[in-house]
Amino acid sequence: MQLSLFDIPQPKIELEELFTAYFECRKNKRNTTNALAFEIDYENSLVQLCEEINSGTYQIGRSIAFVVDKPVKREIFAADFRDRVVHHLIIGKLNHLFEKQFIHDSYSCRVGKGTHFGIQRVDKFIRQCSKNYSSDCYILKLDLQGFFMSINKNILFTKLEQFIKEKYQQADKELVIKLCKQIIYNDPTKNCIIKGSKSDWSDLPQTKSLFHSQPNCGLPIGNLTSQVFANFYMDSFDHFVKHDLKIQYYGRYVDDFVIVHEDKEYLKKLIPQLSEYLQTELQVTIHPKKIYLQHYSKGVKFLGTVILPNRIYIADRTKGNFYNAIAKHNQIARDHKPSKEEQQAFQSSMNSYLGIMKHYKSYKLR
Repeated sequence: MQLSLFDIPQPKIELEELFTAYFECRKNKRNTTNALAFEIDYENSLVQLCEEINSGTYQIGRSIAFVVDKPVKREIFAADFRDRVVHHLIIGKLNHLFEKQFIHDSYSCRVGKGTHFGIQRVDKFIRQCSKNYSSDCYILKLDLQGFFMSINKNILFTKLEQFIKEKYQQADKELVIKLCKQIIYNDPTKNCIIKGSKSDWSDLPQTKSLFHSQPNCGLPIGNLTSQVFANFYMDSFDHFVKHDLKIQYYGRYVDDFVIVHEDKEYLKKLIPQLSEYLQTELQVTIHPKKIYLQHYSKGVKFLGTVILPNRIYIADRTKGNFYNAIAKHNQIARDHKPSKEEQQAFQSSMNSYLGIMKHYKSYKLR
């Protein structure tokens, strides 16, 4: 008896994997309307989502677009909750492979890393390079212009597809590649709900908005996949800096990176080399107004702090945001008795700022 191609069972996403992704996804998003609507009948919703993915009929839903002011003004696209579940599914399958590939000193969106870890590492680089502040060393800090909006989808998908084909050994490989392609090439601006008013966008630079990005460029800020894929996008640059240029003291958080070296002239000559690699290989540009090169004694602003010899302070912007948050909640309290949600928002906001500050020289400020 001969089996036709249709009789051979095709590799599928297991329902159990979607349940795991769902529980991961809802950890931080339980109070949103979107999440609550999904949760009412989440078992059937997940069964349906699983069937759609496996039959190839899964379609990405509408995102909600809005602008936030803190910590800096930027545009966010919040994906539909069921799409977030898919994002968690994909990252759950690929993340351990990314971790093997990434260098130690990329800090963004990684378990056991993050801003605090990155700040401590750069502080350590400066101490080591200056031999405990006894000899000269210099800090070069660079930033990429409109990074998320200028990520080239074709470059990203080509790299990702090749990576999955080489490193991912599960039977559902083709399905994972298909989902990644769908997520990367989805254009959330074509079908989104605008939250707030269009005037919120009026003083947002065009380089920071997907509505103005070049064709086939840009990932929406706000998606888990965007954060992790952006890290993956920059991975070849990390390896170029560490292994081709053999730079010892280098660290990167998203599009902010710092290099510490004893020779100022060497760092000056390095800028065009880095710029050329970024433009030719990744089609991203170093922000011309955000090139910082100084002696370590002048300190460096990094991830909301100022790193100086023997001490780390909170940056003025973070301090200003903290004061504004207090003023906002005081105004609510003067206006009316705060609701339970408002009280929780106040508590979360204060704990968040105090949690950041306790790591640094901020006793009097707190």
